[in-house]
Amino acid sequence: MGTQETNEHAHTPGRRALLGAAVLGASGVVLGAGGTARADASKEGRGLKSLPVPTIIGHRGASGYRPEHTLAAYQLALDMGADIVEAGDLVPTKDGHLVCRHEPEIGGTTDVADHPEFAGRRTTKTLDGVATTGWFTEDFTLAELKTLRAKERIPANRPHNTLYDGRWEIPTFEEVLRWQEEQTGRRGKQVWIYPELKHPTYFRKLGLGLEERVAKVLRKYGRHKWNSPVVLQSFEPTSIQRLNKLVDNPLVVLLSGASTRPWDFVETGDPRTVADLVKPAGLREIASYAQGIGPTLDLVIPKDAAGNLTRPTTLVADAHKVGLILHPYTLRNENPFLPANFRKGTDADGYGDVFGAYRAYFATGIDGVFTDHPDTGLLARQEFVNG
Repeated sequence: MGTQETNEHAHTPGRRALLGAAVLGASGVVLGAGGTARADASKEGRGLKSLPVPTIIGHRGASGYRPEHTLAAYQLALDMGADIVEAGDLVPTKDGHLVCRHEPEIGGTTDVADHPEFAGRRTTKTLDGVATTGWFTEDFTLAELKTLRAKERIPANRPHNTLYDGRWEIPTFEEVLRWQEEQTGRRGKQVWIYPELKHPTYFRKLGLGLEERVAKVLRKYGRHKWNSPVVLQSFEPTSIQRLNKLVDNPLVVLLSGASTRPWDFVETGDPRTVADLVKPAGLREIASYAQGIGPTLDLVIPKDAAGNLTRPTTLVADAHKVGLILHPYTLRNENPFLPANFRKGTDADGYGDVFGAYRAYFATGIDGVFTDHPDTGLLARQEFVNG
């Protein structure tokens, strides 16, 4: 990366301030009857400023209740009241279509292993430096992928979700955009989505560049503007810089563990780690081409050796100082995914004190959170803002 990339769109009126209202914290939430958080009607059409804070983002849909990245999971997240739905993680097909899967390897999220006609497609590839064995979307045409059906990715934690294995197909990005439009009209309120570009450097090397494809589809549907209800995110800062030249959508840089390096940094020889990016200088650079960051929760409140929460870092305040919002990831109800001091028992599918965890993270001033259980997140927000 090294140098900061800017363009004429970065300074269009309103774009730099699009997410600015989110830094108001919990006090920015407008309460309706009964204390329910809602968007201020006077703010409609003003981008993310129209959404409640802390914003509840349905992670891969309502993936705590349905197999992730299916239209059913997205629909349930909306029905539960999620402010934004992460629909979806975008990966390409062999013939260049964008589909929604958590990873390009689909053995863990589809029934591809049950299709003898695709047995020969199983292979091992190096994905961002990691040898990965399975079936990959880039080796299938869209028509072939449409013969597959989704299944629960983590059945040990969500055995009840396996009830829905085999019921839904893999959605395309265009199908999601049409679904978004249909749901917006049906509900009489704007539906927001939050797609992620997965492994952009990997796919660019294969001749399947994601950014141009995403921009083309967004322009086709007129959702490439600063106030369009589509937030774009990626773990690779240079991918967000490339998007900044192609579209005017709000952009978010995802940040993994402090000691890790974004894969595009590895490929280009940039020695910086995430720990460097969350320093004031790194955040100022991100703010030159993006409007927000999506840090792992551990960057907001680290854990000790026993897995218990410690003291919050200065990340929230430091990001807010340069005008960035924070949408950390991911809160889940099940014990294994919670800080140790919020677990109840040892059952892999048992729920812990997730409301306590929400309170701890909301108290830091984060502007929203990704959650697999939007209904829980909404109730936790209501309790938090009502004190």
